[in-house]
This record gives sequence, structure tokens and C-alpha cells, in this order.
Amino acid sequence: MSLRLRLTLLSTAILAALLLAGVGVLYFAMWRMTYAIVEDALIADTRELVSGSWFSPDEVEKPYGRGGHRPAGYSPTLFQTRALDGALLDRSSALGNQALPLSDAGLAALNAGKAWTEPAVLDGGRVLVHSRALVLRGEIVGIIQAARPLGDQERTLTALTGALAAGGALGILVAFGVSWVLVGAALRPIDRVTQAAATIGAERDFTRRVNYSGPRDEVGRLVATLNGMLTELHASYRQVAQALQAQRRFVADASHELRTPLTTVRGNLELLGREPRIAPEDERAVLADTIDEAERMMRLVNDLLTMARSDAGWRPPLAPVPIVPLAEEVRRQALVREPERPIALTSPAGVAVFGNRDMLKQVLIILVDNALTHTPRGTPVEISVALDGGAATIAVRDNGPGIDQAILPQIFERFFRADPARSAGGTGLGLSIARSLIEAQGGSIAATSRPGQGSCFTVRLPLAEPGLSASSAGSSVALSTGG
Repeated sequence: MSLRLRLTLLSTAILAALLLAGVGVLYFAMWRMTYAIVEDALIADTRELVSGSWFSPDEVEKPYGRGGHRPAGYSPTLFQTRALDGALLDRSSALGNQALPLSDAGLAALNAGKAWTEPAVLDGGRVLVHSRALVLRGEIVGIIQAARPLGDQERTLTALTGALAAGGALGILVAFGVSWVLVGAALRPIDRVTQAAATIGAERDFTRRVNYSGPRDEVGRLVATLNGMLTELHASYRQVAQALQAQRRFVADASHELRTPLTTVRGNLELLGREPRIAPEDERAVLADTIDEAERMMRLVNDLLTMARSDAGWRPPLAPVPIVPLAEEVRRQALVREPERPIALTSPAGVAVFGNRDMLKQVLIILVDNALTHTPRGTPVEISVALDGGAATIAVRDNGPGIDQAILPQIFERFFRADPARSAGGTGLGLSIARSLIEAQGGSIAATSRPGQGSCFTVRLPLAEPGLSASSAGSSVALSTGG
């Protein structure tokens, strides 16, 4: 069943219930008014009939007084008299052998001096009987009853009921038709919204919007909500498309990066399996080359695992991390590998950030290795820590050739190499991993560079103890070594 039909039936049912209630109230009011008119006429007849000029104590049995003649001007009303005990005394000739009934409750009321009215059924149909006591000189001497038939009134009420039923049925049919038209007009904007949404879904064109120029009613709010949902859906769709494109590019780049060392390893193994065997010194060189390629593949796989964990939304446990001891540890490890390279460290004492120590150390190792790779021998690399409001910045500067401004925004992309000729052995994932690890800790990383003036990579993380760090900003630690 459609919504239009349900709403039409509901409105018609409500109208029908109101009409039925109205007909019931009108019928009851007409019934009461009709009976009241007949009762008032009977009361007037009995009052005039029991006036002192018509009855004396020995004439109670004659309903029309002296001589039994009915006074002029009276309407055709049936009369009857009873004794105080309810015994029938006399009645109108029109009653024939019938008697007007009197209930026990009516008799008790009449003996108490009260009038009594009740309906009854005679052979000719329903009548309304009004009874009252005959009082002479303050004493109840008998009971007089007057009755009138109700046939005309009941026929009138029956005709009225039929007319009301016919009018009500016609009104319900008209209301159904009008409700059908009005509900259809009210639901027409929803039909247009449904058609527009179906078209958008079929065409997968999430840039389209549902046009609506009506008032800000329920339909207007529905259209606004639907358009907002389409906007969010379009943004999500673009994000998914970009993610899929990045994933395809990532798989392609990873396959390319792994293919080279695997090809080298396979060639070396084939070389080692030749007969006759190659010279011992050549075997040592081939084995060393194979080990280097295997280590390169291990580094690439580890980097890929790190990136995959970052892409999965993994968040590390965070805690206060003192910067100076961590930076000094990274500097010392770098000097072990390249003792002749100068690395300077400057930092306010007592600075601690809120992050993950292992991740932050990995980021600093990536940045320092990158700086050493691009800095000529004898040129220092600088690590500096500074306070910036409620955050700490860790900057790693080199004095290399710098990065072209055209490619600077791309250096954090996966497998990107600014200079492939100078990146032999690298995977192109280092800076992308560094960004992922810093963002996982709620921080940010940025790069600035000018060709010929070196580059600077700046990590920004929230302070773990702002009060302690701020109070210690006046003192600093400076460490350096040179080769």
C-alpha cells in the first residue's frame, strides 16, 4: 500500500469518525427535542384537565369531568384515570380495551406528589405517557394519565437518520477524492526527490544535487539533508578513489623496488652455481653483493610493514618523552657509523614532548640519515629543539644542495626520490614513514628548502610538561663533534 493511499485512508477515516460522532450528537439532540415537545404538550393537557373547574372528588373516574365531554381546543390525546393504589378507574374511548401502563417506580413517584413520564408500547405503536397526581384542596385524590403516539416523531427521526447517513456517505466519498488530490500534491516533491536520488544512484554522479525551491518544511529539510549526505558521499567517494589509486601506485612501486634486488640475487645465485666455478675473490664479491641486496629487501619489507600498520590506523601508546637524551642517542649512533661527520645538537634543558619514544627515535634517525646523505663531507648537520607555545619543535638542518621548490610538496610521498642518482640504496619511503609516525603521535612535520642553501625538516609535537619546559627555557644544552 502506497504512502499516498495510507494517508488518504487515514484522513478519510478521521473525517468519517467525526461525521459519525456529529450524526450521533445531532440524532440524540433531535430525539431529546422531539420527546420534549411531546412531553410539554402532555403536561399542558393534564394541567388544564385537572383544573378545579373540571374535577370534584366524586368525579375523578371521569377523565373529561362533568358529563365526560372533552373541553374544546384540546388536541387528540389519550386520557386515563387511576386510583392512588394504581387501580384503573376510567379511560378515553379511543383506548378501547387498552390501558396506559404505569410502572411501580412511577406509582411511587406519583404518591409522593411528583409527575412521571415514560414511554410505552400499545397496539398502535409507541406512545409517551405522562402521569400526574390529582390534588384537591391539598389532598391527592387520584392519578390522571395522558398519552400521545410517537409514530410521526419517530418517522421524522428515521427520515433524518437516512438523510444524514446518505449525506455522510457522500461526504466521505468527496473527502476521499479531495484527500487523494491534496495528499498527492503534498507528496509530489517527495516523488521528485525520489526520482532525483534514483537517477544519481544509477548514474553514480555524486556531484549532482536535488533541486528544491519550496519552503523550509519537512520536505525542504529532507532535501537539505539529502544534499548534505550527497556532499559527504562525494567526498568519501573521492577519498576512496584516491586511496585505491594510491594503493595501486604503492603496489606497483613496491613491486618495482623488490624486482631489482630479487633480480640481482637471482643473477648472483646463478653465477655462483656455474660450472666451472668462478674465482674465489669473485665468489666473495658476489656473496657480499647478494647480502647487500638481501639487506636492502629486508629494509624495504620493514618499511612496507610500517606503512601498512600506519595505514591501518594503528595508534601507539603515548607518554612524556625527554627530547635531549633521545636526540643525543640518535646523534651518537650516527657518529658511530660516520665518525668524521660533524653533528651539532642545541636544545633547552628539560624539554619533554607527549609521544612515543621508539617512533620519535625512528623519525629522528630517518631525518639525520637523510641529512647526512645530502650533506657534503665536512659540512655539519644541525639538530635544534625550540619551544613554540604549548609545543616543541625539533629541526634537522643540512647544508646540502637543497630541494627544488617544484618538487618540495612531493617529498613526503611514498617511493618519491628527489634525485634518484643520489638515492642509490634507498627505498623512497623514509620521509613518508616519518610523516606517518609523527601524525600517529598527534604531531606534524614540514620541510623548507632553497636550492644551494640546504634543507630543514621540522617536527612539531605537543609538550608533555609545558610548565617545566617553559621554566627551563632559559638554559640550553649544546653538543657538537667534528671530524
